Order: sequence, then structure tokens, then C-alpha cells
Amino acid sequence: MKSAVQDFLRSVRGGLAKARDRVSESILSITLFRQAVRLTVVLAVVASVYWLMIASDRYVSEANVIIQKTELVSGPVVDITSLIGVGGAGGAIRPDQLLLREYLLSVDMLKSLDATLDLRSHYSDWRRDPIARMWFKDASMEWFHRYYLSRVSVEFDDYAGVLRIKVQAYEPEVANAIASMLAQEGERYMNQIGHELAETQVKFLTTQVTLAQERFRQASQALLNFQNKKGLASPQATAESIIAIIAKLEAQRTDLQTQLASLPASLERNHPNILMLKRAIEAVERQILQERARLASTSGKTLNYTVEEFERLKMNVSFTQDIYRTALIGLEKGQIDATRTLKKVSLLQAPTFPEYPMEPRRIYNTVVTLLLATMIAGILKLLESVVRDHVD
Repeated sequence: MKSAVQDFLRSVRGGLAKARDRVSESILSITLFRQAVRLTVVLAVVASVYWLMIASDRYVSEANVIIQKTELVSGPVVDITSLIGVGGAGGAIRPDQLLLREYLLSVDMLKSLDATLDLRSHYSDWRRDPIARMWFKDASMEWFHRYYLSRVSVEFDDYAGVLRIKVQAYEPEVANAIASMLAQEGERYMNQIGHELAETQVKFLTTQVTLAQERFRQASQALLNFQNKKGLASPQATAESIIAIIAKLEAQRTDLQTQLASLPASLERNHPNILMLKRAIEAVERQILQERARLASTSGKTLNYTVEEFERLKMNVSFTQDIYRTALIGLEKGQIDATRTLKKVSLLQAPTFPEYPMEPRRIYNTVVTLLLATMIAGILKLLESVVRDHVD
């Protein structure tokens, strides 16, 4: 009986201890929620004071640019995509616009701007608020570039085909100078790329023309050497003349044979007329054989072999001449195309000279900060109510 009472008392003490611990934890949670609410209110007030009174003014200079290609010697070209409007207004120059955007946001562009306008000193000016400015003038290039990207934006409007440049600076003159230099350097860079490509193409075409010219010269010289060696200006014409001679000799032989056949049968075989005609026929046949031997023979090095070699050399000259002519046409076309590679960065809107600091948006940022703080405080209060109801 005594042990049962002791067990009951121990269980009661344990239950009271657990209840006390649970109440302590709930009170601690409520205290933490209240402190979090107070901290939220303090941060909201501090942020509002910063936006309204401490944040440094930043002037925004804007410029809209578009890339145009010079069409000095271009013929009429029908672009189906331009007729149906595929790819937006700037579809034809989209790659150039995106390439220009990457360059304007690159480290190389930042180095050029810093060398000309001393951006490090401007953006790290100690008179500006410590949150907005760059903390160290000698910051690494990686951090400097990251800060540059937070102050300069270059967006491509795919529909209009326009690059929209926005530059933030603590002084209106600096903002305008940065935007102007971005436009100027962008045009220089695009023209430099176009010139280098055109020069490379023209240099390659010029090399090909030189090689084709040398091949044509060598082929022509080989043909001339062959003609001088054989002593024939045109072996084909010589062969044709020999063929004509053979044809005449055969006709003459036919006439002599006809005359021989027309003699009276009563004449003796040794009759002078018969012997004369036979000798004449034999002489004509020997001449025919000699002419045919000049024209063709199994021993080679005859006129037909000369004609074949001459035609091969002549065909090689004609082939190299065609190559040379094609290379010249390609070079001329390449030079004409090179005059069309100039790309002008046209300003649809020149860099503005700001008169009022558009950044930071003080009222907007303050309202957003207070609304966000109110929302967080409301959530914390709701959680506090839930904990309090659980304790009750």
C-alpha cells in the first residue's frame, strides 16, 4: 500500500515537471516571437530612414542604339522573313546586336571606360553612402566588374531590334559620358570586327589569285616551249593539212588507175604509156605512205602523238585560265563585299543628360519595405497567437 502511494506521488511530480517545462518552452517561444517582431520593426525603420535620407542620388542616362549595315553595291534581294515579319523588326541584325551587347558589358569595355573616365574613383567616392558605393577603389577587377554590371545595363529589345542602354552614376555628367562612350566604342568595335573579317577574306582571295596566275603562267609557258620544240604553231592544223594532202594523193591515184584501165587491151605490157602510168601510181602510193607515216605510226612520236600532247597542254592552259578568271571574279566580289562590311551604330536616342536622380526610388522602396515588414510582423504575431492558444 505504501509503495503504491509513493508511485502515484512520483507520477504526479513527473506530470507537474513536464507541464512546467512545456509552459516554460511556450513562454520562451512567445518571447522569441515578440523579439522577432521588434527586430522586424527596427529593421524596417532603419531601412526606411536609409531610403529616405541616407541613400545617395544616382542619375540615369539612357540611349537607344541600332546597328545598320552599309549597302553600297547591293542588288535587290527579296527576304521572305522580312515580308512576313518573322523574327521581329531586328531579326536580320540580331546576332550583331547581341555581340555588341556582350562587348559593352565586358571587362575590356570596363577597362576602356576606367582608363578614360576613372570610374573607380567615381564609384568609390567616400562622400556617397557606404551601401551603394564601391567600398574599395583598388578592388579586384572581378568585384569591380560585378559592381559595373549593377550600374550599367544593356538590354536587347527583340521586337524592336534595339539595344537599350541605361547607365547609373552619382553625377549627371559622368552618366552621360559613360553612355556616350559606350555608343562610340560599340561602333568602333563592330567596324573593327568587320574590317578584320573583310581583310582576312581579301587576303585569302588575293593569295588564291596569285597562285592561279602562277599556274596559268606555267601552263602557258609549257605550251610555248612545246611549240618551239616541235617547230609547230598548231599541230592540229598541220595534221589537217596532211590529211588533205593524203586525200588529194588518193584522188590522184584514182585518176591514174582510171587512165591505166582505159588504155586499149591490145597494147603490150611494156608499152611506154603503161609503164609511165604504173610508175606514176607507185610514186603516188609511196607518197601516200609517207604522209600517213608522218600522221600515224606504231613507233610513236608521230604527228598524232604531237597533236594529243599539244591538246593536253592547251586544255591545261584553258583550265588554269578559267581558274584564274574565277579567282579574279572572286577577288573583285570580295573587295566589293568588303566595302559593305561597315556597320554603323545609329543612335535612335542620343545619351540623355539627366536632370533629376531617378535612382534610388525612395518612396517606392520605402513603401515596399514597410509592406514587407508588416507582412512579416503579421505572420510572427499569428504564430505567437497559435502558441499562446496551445499553452491555454
